[in-house]
Amino acid sequence: MPTRILPAVGDVDAVRSLTGLLGQLPDAEPLPPVHDSTQLVDALARLSAESVDELPEVVVVHERIGPVPALELIREVALRFPAVGVILVTSDASPGLFSAAMDSGARGLVALPLSYEELASRVQHVAQWSTGVRRHLGHGADVFTGAGGTVVTVSGAKGGVGTTVTAVHLALAAQASGRNTALVDLDLQTGDVASYLDVQFRRSVADLAAITDITPRVLADAVFRHDTGLALLLAPAEGERGEDVTDRAARHLVGALRSRYEVVVIDCGAQLGGAGATAVELADRALLVTTPDVVAVRGAKRAVRLWDRLQIRKAEETTVVVNRHSRHAEIQPPLIQRITGTGIAATVVPAAYKELQSAVDAGRLHELDHKSAVKQALWTLAGELGLVKAAEGHRAEGHRAGGRGRADKGTGGALRRRREGGG
Repeated sequence: MPTRILPAVGDVDAVRSLTGLLGQLPDAEPLPPVHDSTQLVDALARLSAESVDELPEVVVVHERIGPVPALELIREVALRFPAVGVILVTSDASPGLFSAAMDSGARGLVALPLSYEELASRVQHVAQWSTGVRRHLGHGADVFTGAGGTVVTVSGAKGGVGTTVTAVHLALAAQASGRNTALVDLDLQTGDVASYLDVQFRRSVADLAAITDITPRVLADAVFRHDTGLALLLAPAEGERGEDVTDRAARHLVGALRSRYEVVVIDCGAQLGGAGATAVELADRALLVTTPDVVAVRGAKRAVRLWDRLQIRKAEETTVVVNRHSRHAEIQPPLIQRITGTGIAATVVPAAYKELQSAVDAGRLHELDHKSAVKQALWTLAGELGLVKAAEGHRAEGHRAGGRGRADKGTGGALRRRREGGG
């Protein structure tokens, strides 16, 4: 079967040179070239709408394509059409550019001036990769037939109360029980799930912000598959990119995640932004983590009142989780429940930071000892929330999730925008 190759070249002379060489390649079927980034994305979208089999195996992007810069264009193509292999043609064959191109999702780089041997070799390898990806994905990979998954948000009454540790271990417990689980870091400016789990990543939630048709293929290409089996969708390494994730983008993202995973745990951090507010609004369960001290409990009360004023979520639909609990503390869970007006998790997490310190410092939170009282409590909490399969026999077995989901998940966002002057 011939390899279909779509050139994306803005320069007239470069078009002539590239198409001439492509036409000489064995078993190659060069398609009519496109001359800018918009034409390329539109052409691929039109072909993929018919069938993934209609997409070319290889796209060759010239460095002088425009108006979108070549690396940004490659990133978009790799995210939206993950079965298409992209080759960058460039006059800069430095290791720095090669690394940047690979990080953007390119499958190869060819240096200018063009060489037949180099171009032929690179096209052959990328075409083989594309064929393998399509074979792995199979037909109908865009269809998810399971019921909608459970979405749980984890927010903090203030910074430092253990929000991320809670989110990570809830997700680990769900995944370990056999449920397909995603952990999302929606603490967009300061999120650090990646550090807790010792991962290096290329793509983040910000890369999905501009995509409204987030198919399972697009989503799968954006997540990082951790050794534990968790699918991680991480906060951007550059905090300013978090501004790209609007409440509308978050709504699309939560919908896509819910349709793909049985359990979705979202770390929203302690600062309320548009994306986090949307996630809390749409969640089946919204957790608010606090410690049993005056400052944190006041923060929890403020957060609950803010969510209520903005029509994001009612107090009785929120569950407070008490972290660093001690029987000797003056502030106990029943008092916190009365102050906040929320539900309260029956499972409390003990004050045992020394158990966590070495795992946190090493970035290996997932390797926390099974005997850890903190881990046992958080996994029990996962059972209380209904996130683990009862057959697994965790300590959490038999607990039932309290509370209820949102009755009308679209109204809050509209009211919120009106209150903020957004119409």
